[in-house]
Amino acid sequence: MTDYPSVTAVVPTRDRPELLRAALAAILTQDYPGTIEAVVVHDQSEPDMSLATTADPRRQVRVIVNSRTPGLAGARNSGILDARGELVAFCDDDDEWLPGKLRAQVDALLAVPGAEFASCGIRVSYDGRTTDRSLPFESVPLAALLRDRMTELHPSTFLIRRAALHQGFGLVDEEIPGSYAEDYEFLLRAARSAPLVNLRTPYVLVRWHKRSYFAQRWDTIASALQWLLQRYPEFATQPLGEARVAGQIAFAQAAAGNRRHAVRWARRTLARNPREPRAYLALAVATRAVPADAVLRSLHKRGRGI
Repeated sequence: MTDYPSVTAVVPTRDRPELLRAALAAILTQDYPGTIEAVVVHDQSEPDMSLATTADPRRQVRVIVNSRTPGLAGARNSGILDARGELVAFCDDDDEWLPGKLRAQVDALLAVPGAEFASCGIRVSYDGRTTDRSLPFESVPLAALLRDRMTELHPSTFLIRRAALHQGFGLVDEEIPGSYAEDYEFLLRAARSAPLVNLRTPYVLVRWHKRSYFAQRWDTIASALQWLLQRYPEFATQPLGEARVAGQIAFAQAAAGNRRHAVRWARRTLARNPREPRAYLALAVATRAVPADAVLRSLHKRGRGI
């Protein structure tokens, strides 16, 4: 290919100036023949206009503020609506695209007729360790996403046709409590429209730390996941997937100290899948056999989450 489509990278940010600059540098230095613009969306924080650059028309940074619902979903949508590129990519302000990411994804997306969405593997960095995670297949249908969240499909890997966002499956949903799991709901809706294209190579460095995983927002997590189950009745066709989400709710309720709700959701989890480990972890936390933070630390060291 000699005529690559233009790409807009939407980068929501809030009070992470050093990490944000590293994320922007990784975006702008991609070995990509087409035009790249980065739209930095300041959410509930003062915009840093010094980030804006216009010297190179093929590599520009624009700075805007979130004009929609406060939070990650509204910030992403503000960037999407301001994007000028034919393709729209996401990147969180504490992540970095690795070399070759954008060109490989665009090639893969354009090689599949009718494809609207592409992702890739990730390299998780936590507590001084890195763990590569990628899916072993090149196409992700809706049924597979209902069965498994597939955390390898991280928002910072998303590359989407702008037309699909405006005339297709739509923007990021801003109704989800606290914007938690908005990326998963977005994936489900995109996969309803067409299977997702996936690259097996880890092309994004994802940093996990205390500010990344809603450590003190367990009630919000439980509410958001219950909203998700209600919004997608298709989970009833996938017992393992429904059990997984119910188990996450049980764990969140246990971590928040809501023992009765945790036990109720753990029972629902085991009714759908007696082997779902999240139910047993939730019960262990609810009975104070182990602290929730200890469970999370152990999982994150292996590049996993609850």
